[in-house]
Amino acid sequence: MTGTTWQGDVDQRALPGTVRDDFPFFRGAEGVGLAYLDNAATTQKPAAVLAAITDYYATANSNVGRGYYRLSMASTDRFEAARGTVARAIGAAHPDEVLFTSGTTHAVNLLAATLGRRLVGPGDRVLVTGMEHNSNLLPWRRLCEEAGAELVAVPVDADGAVRADAFADALGPRVRLAAMAHVSNVLGTVNPVREMIAEAHRHGVPVVIDGAQAVPHRPVDVRALDADFYCFSAHKVYGPMGVGVLYGRRDLLADLPPYQVGGGTVKGVSLAEPVRYLAGPPRFEAGTPDVAGAVGLAAALDYLDGLGRDAVRAHDAALVRHAVTALGQLDRVRIVGDPARDPSGIVSFVVEGIHPYDVGGHLDRHRIAARCGVHCASVFLDGLGLLGTVRLSFGVYNTVADVDRVREAVAGVEPGFWTAEHPTTRFL
Repeated sequence: MTGTTWQGDVDQRALPGTVRDDFPFFRGAEGVGLAYLDNAATTQKPAAVLAAITDYYATANSNVGRGYYRLSMASTDRFEAARGTVARAIGAAHPDEVLFTSGTTHAVNLLAATLGRRLVGPGDRVLVTGMEHNSNLLPWRRLCEEAGAELVAVPVDADGAVRADAFADALGPRVRLAAMAHVSNVLGTVNPVREMIAEAHRHGVPVVIDGAQAVPHRPVDVRALDADFYCFSAHKVYGPMGVGVLYGRRDLLADLPPYQVGGGTVKGVSLAEPVRYLAGPPRFEAGTPDVAGAVGLAAALDYLDGLGRDAVRAHDAALVRHAVTALGQLDRVRIVGDPARDPSGIVSFVVEGIHPYDVGGHLDRHRIAARCGVHCASVFLDGLGLLGTVRLSFGVYNTVADVDRVREAVAGVEPGFWTAEHPTTRFL
């Protein structure tokens, strides 16, 4: 490794220096002194989110849409207010275009089982990209296997990006549906989704967007994108685990059958008459929803709005560019892709001659939490010819000092157990 002393210089005025104080985790035993850089996997939660969840359970806990009494109505009001907050945050035209799910994975599976089964048959094609997370790959693969259709992945280029012209070339009369990530969870690469959606629509093809890595880092306007379906997870945007969002255009949702059936999806059932399912979100939200989770998500989105979305994006961009420059000073480190081109809070790198798990373990011993491996995207890593990467993913509480700690630690990393005993093993 190079012995050059790194002197970082980056403008951190985009966010106040007290942001970390908003997150109780960093005052606890595990959080004090920790450089938490695995935000693409899940984020820590601000006190405002924890307070909103606690307040719901302490003052309004009741089942929604089920009881004709004041407490149940108050719970329903909070649930629907959360739906409205999400709709405003992503630019939806109507709150009833927002469905609550358990996360992005649930949302994609819902669409594969409803939209997919309606549109895709023998000999048809479903188009994805070569960078997809398993959650936006495996549901479509299973759909194609069951329907006798073909799953086609638009290849990525040497930088791990999908070009709009390559996507356009892959469209054709057999393509019935397309699905793609807005932002790669491995490299932070931003797909030109507006252009890709427009091209798909010219062929009459509906598009599903996995926005799990986009919503935490950049403003999203589903109407400006002309998105048909857009999904994301609360826990990646400073909200609680176990809740997510599926946005769908009102006219498209109206044509879909329910994914699961049960309580809340009908007003009444007769054994002798056909079942008539409710319209709008109730059709897709069978059973008791995670009301507190939805309330927590709304609080998380309000928290980000309070920080300022432009300030958050500037903060992310500053850290990404600092990391690219700082790590680029090290002899054996190679940055994968071009994360500084359009920064989205992620920088992936490899250390030549050292297994990513050895690097990750070394960082952990220096109180740095970073993800290493294939990031649930082994097809993408195969396309790049990589065993895996070490991924730094930033949140609003991260600082230049966190990046500098990574650089100092990586400068001293040496081959370890994985490099010596299992040099080609991957499992994460």
